[in-house]
Amino acid sequence: MRTDAEITSTAGELRGDALALSYGRTRVVHDVSLHLRPGVVTALIGPNGSGKSTALRALARLHRIDAGVVHVDTPAGPRNAETLSAKEFAKAVAMLSQSRPHPSGLEVRDIVAHGRHPHRSRFAGLSDADRAAIDHALRLTGLLTMEHRPVDELSGGELQRVWLATALAQGTGILLLDEPTNHLDLRYQVETLDLICDLADHGTAVGVVLHDLDHAALVADEVLLMSRGRVHAKGSPAEVLTGENLTEVYEFAIETEVDAATGRVRVIPRGRHHARAAARSRHLHAVSA
Repeated sequence: MRTDAEITSTAGELRGDALALSYGRTRVVHDVSLHLRPGVVTALIGPNGSGKSTALRALARLHRIDAGVVHVDTPAGPRNAETLSAKEFAKAVAMLSQSRPHPSGLEVRDIVAHGRHPHRSRFAGLSDADRAAIDHALRLTGLLTMEHRPVDELSGGELQRVWLATALAQGTGILLLDEPTNHLDLRYQVETLDLICDLADHGTAVGVVLHDLDHAALVADEVLLMSRGRVHAKGSPAEVLTGENLTEVYEFAIETEVDAATGRVRVIPRGRHHARAAARSRHLHAVSA
């Protein structure tokens, strides 16, 4: 998916302070603070129902805030996100969410072009800058050869890449991703994770919700481990992804180990059949010896 095309972004910060969020009368996020900074990948992890996606949606102004505030960088300086128009906010923050309408009757390029909406006047056509941004997003996501395919013909993984390209075409310095590797096969999971790192290396502030803890260990500079709507632990992957933290939050035995050469954390769930798998591995090793 990655090409030699240059990745550029306008640096920006997004900060949520003491956020409290609810669904109806049920409070689901309690006093959560998080800070997305240029060049930093911040991963939100935790079990289903821990509040991680809800917190990310609140940063994107897609979920009403009961208490707390979200601040975003703008050309005029940091602003309360609620005071910005939809177009002003969309020039600063792009969001790839889990819930998106399934388009019909459009080609891939048509969908990606929607990412340029914040940069266009109401009745204007695409500018040269718009077309260049669309081409750039298509190249980065490996979709340039598919740009004229009807989206109705795409697989779930291909459609996921289209939505990612649409977010990239928006050209913001802040990118929010809710489970971006969902529906992708192994190759495109890895290439999406590589792209996240590429974007951060070029100054984008990235906030990403991930279920796969090994993916979080691979790409994150900072990890927020959430449990029951609160931040259980926050810090580097090595500080947060410990057996003690993960076992407590996920409520079953989890171990971790750190690769001495790379410093990368590897997560090892201990399911009911773990001992059986280990015994089978030892048996196969003995037979081959």
